[in-house]
Amino acid sequence: MGDDAALGVTGETIWLDGEWLPWDEARVHVLTHSLHYGLGVFEGIRCYRTADDRSAIFRLPEHVRRLYDSAHINLLNIPFESEVVSDAILESVRRNNLTEGYIRPLVFIGDGAMGLNPGDNAVRVSVIAWAWGKYLGEEGMAQGIRAKVSSFARHHVNAKMTNGKTCGDYVNSILAKREALLDGYDEAVMLDTQGLVSECSGENIFIVRDGKIRTPALGTILDGITRATVIEIARDLGMEIEETGITRDDLYIADEIFLTGTAAEVTPIREIDHRLIGEGKRGPITEQLQSAFFDVVEGRDDRYASWLSYL
Repeated sequence: MGDDAALGVTGETIWLDGEWLPWDEARVHVLTHSLHYGLGVFEGIRCYRTADDRSAIFRLPEHVRRLYDSAHINLLNIPFESEVVSDAILESVRRNNLTEGYIRPLVFIGDGAMGLNPGDNAVRVSVIAWAWGKYLGEEGMAQGIRAKVSSFARHHVNAKMTNGKTCGDYVNSILAKREALLDGYDEAVMLDTQGLVSECSGENIFIVRDGKIRTPALGTILDGITRATVIEIARDLGMEIEETGITRDDLYIADEIFLTGTAAEVTPIREIDHRLIGEGKRGPITEQLQSAFFDVVEGRDDRYASWLSYL
């Protein structure tokens, strides 16, 4: 998933329902249905400054497809063709004078009828772009972060369908994240309702043991685009990687653990529940995958050039 609360976010302009509005004028009514009941969908997308000093959005078609999939899962009919939203995403970076940054397409239900049934309330769409650095910090990227196993379980697959990035689902993430921060940690590792490792509050998780990489199988986790990227890169590098069940104590005895996500990119974990992971710092496989990932998103690896949409 993606926890994307950023302090001090600002910019020049926002695309809202097909119009470009000044940043401070992109407003909604207090009776906006999604504000009260949480039904909306979104994406988190990154634009990178590439090695040749251009700007490129990473895996734009995959993100837009997942946005429409999320809307379909939640019975939301997006009133724009996907090409229109894709163009707005590209244009949002240009109009906000960003060479790199974070883009947030958001689909939500507007004001009108109240109660659980939104009736004929309009489905609205916005695209926001802003400058955003490393989600878990530069030091965390290099040295690793501290995490705890959360007291909050991740969603059951039939309590809330997990293939969509649904706004209201992130209350679960917020509770886990705030608990971790209040207890002095940087991030929360969440278990599913069967007690197996699921994902973190806003990232997918991988463990390394004896040179082999494991990550939870799809089901209770979001099918992360960065997760899929890292799996493909790792296999292309000849690494052994398995999608399988992971237990809590598998975490404790791992040689390395790292997280993936659009916001977190590839971030190592150095400690979980007061137990050092490996040598208590970023491990060699994590470092290799980090380096390979940034070569890809910054346009230095031509094998993955199709993943970049240049401005």
